[in-house]
Amino acid sequence: MPGSPDAAAAPPELPVTFRPVRTRVVLLAVGAGLLTVLTVVALMMPSDGAQPWGPGDRATMIITGVLVFALLAVLSRPKVVADDTGVTVVNLVVRRHLEWAEIVRINLRTGDPWAYLDLTDGTSLAAMGIQPGGGRDQAIRAARRLRALAEARGSGQPGTG
Repeated sequence: MPGSPDAAAAPPELPVTFRPVRTRVVLLAVGAGLLTVLTVVALMMPSDGAQPWGPGDRATMIITGVLVFALLAVLSRPKVVADDTGVTVVNLVVRRHLEWAEIVRINLRTGDPWAYLDLTDGTSLAAMGIQPGGGRDQAIRAARRLRALAEARGSGQPGTG
């Protein structure tokens, strides 16, 4: 039944990508808008008169816009991709592929900024692609779906794999 708790926890079809879509859209839209505004301002500034803008001034404005856009693009990068071979976690600057057997548990507790994967080696890995900041219910559904996949495909036992 679609509304039942079992249906929400059923493993989804693979491959599946989890990412904070709203956060990504906002960051990329703000970055593109800022880059556009800075570029237009740089090109419209006077090149003659009392305080002329030279090519260096214009380039500085445009480069600033590109750098801000690049920073916001990096912040919008996080995602979690599950496929037949395992889970790939893409955080801000780190990408890590895990076999299903390496994942013991998926946690998303109240107050956590994102989900955490407990691994068989005793460590935890932040999965920034599942975060309540972009929608609490969406993040909970994503964590449950990933948990169902891990339980169905992995050993779920610490120290194995």
